[in-house]
Amino acid sequence: MAEQIAGKKVAFLMTDGVEQVEFTEPWNALRAAGAIVSLVAPTAGTVLGFNHREKGDTFDVDLTVADADAETFDALVLPGGVVNADHLRMDEASVAFVRSFFEQHKPVAAICHAPWLLAEAGVARGRSVTSYRSLKTDLVNAGANWSDEEVVVDQGLVTSRGPDDLPAFIAKTIEEIGEGEHAGQTV
Repeated sequence: MAEQIAGKKVAFLMTDGVEQVEFTEPWNALRAAGAIVSLVAPTAGTVLGFNHREKGDTFDVDLTVADADAETFDALVLPGGVVNADHLRMDEASVAFVRSFFEQHKPVAAICHAPWLLAEAGVARGRSVTSYRSLKTDLVNAGANWSDEEVVVDQGLVTSRGPDDLPAFIAKTIEEIGEGEHAGQTV
């Protein structure tokens, strides 16, 4: 499968408060599989990761959301972290960036609290998803079909519950990126 994503451009959208392992493990796995990865954030500089409630490492931002164009990417990964996801869902440019991947039928992978962005972008309705369990009501109210599974795939959309599900999340993310655009991946 790795050869199927070699050269694919993947955006990782995140900000301070990202759950570090939900960024680093998919980032490293996609890079190892040959993808070209870019960290996209609302502001330039660095993003501060967290290991649950403890401050983690900082990561250099490659592009601001204002300078990023979904047309130049093949897929989007949304790492979790409650603070990260909450701040991103309040940033109009970030929400529009997420929505644009669905409009272009491109694979999107969201883990833990990141599916909040799917609700905010108006792309959850009718989709099968999972997430950190505290988001269940929000996603159901947004019209999603929520289930408590390690990974759920729906027409190019990959969702998982949290760090324990990373192996399945990464495998399905690579698979969906390898498959490319999905006609059902739309708003």
